[in-house]
Amino acid sequence: MSRAPRAQELGIIGCHVCGLVCRTPAGDGAGCPRCGAALHRRKRNSIARTWALLLAAFILYIPANVLPIMRTVSLGDVDDNTIISGVVELWIKGSPSLAAIVFAASIVVPMTKFLVLGTLLLSTQRGSRWALRQRASLYRAVEFIGYWSMLDVFVVALLTALVRFGFLSQVEPLPGVVFFGLTVVLTMFASMSFDPRLMWDISDDD
Repeated sequence: MSRAPRAQELGIIGCHVCGLVCRTPAGDGAGCPRCGAALHRRKRNSIARTWALLLAAFILYIPANVLPIMRTVSLGDVDDNTIISGVVELWIKGSPSLAAIVFAASIVVPMTKFLVLGTLLLSTQRGSRWALRQRASLYRAVEFIGYWSMLDVFVVALLTALVRFGFLSQVEPLPGVVFFGLTVVLTMFASMSFDPRLMWDISDDD
């Protein structure tokens, strides 16, 4: 069975920013006619840049889990919580749904992104033909959940705002939440830096 024609063979190129499909420009650096972004057939240094951002995010994820993210003060009782201890406390105090949301946003989502992006980078670097369609779907899933990764920071901010209305208790964010926010931002940049078309380039050798 003959393979589908590639964009390069058809003389077209897609804009990285707005997705407009254009005729291939004569030289590098030509701009998209709709948004003005530079057109590139592949993102430059995509693999190296994505590795750097992913490793930086993983390093920052360690203090995000070790340092406390939230302090609660109630009737003179001061309690600093890390992500895990906060999840346990929410569960014990009768908020299992909120504990599940924080656990999913703080542990499941970041670890899934580390695992999936690392797998995509390794398999692409090695020129693997393994499960190309499934890997492309995984990349789209990582991009989708990236928009929801700040949910944990949002929960802390929401709790802080709500509890400040009380007279006998107080909640304030601690440095752990800053490291977590940086982790989320770097993983989002990492997924944006990865060029999924590199996975399909290997099929050109068939």
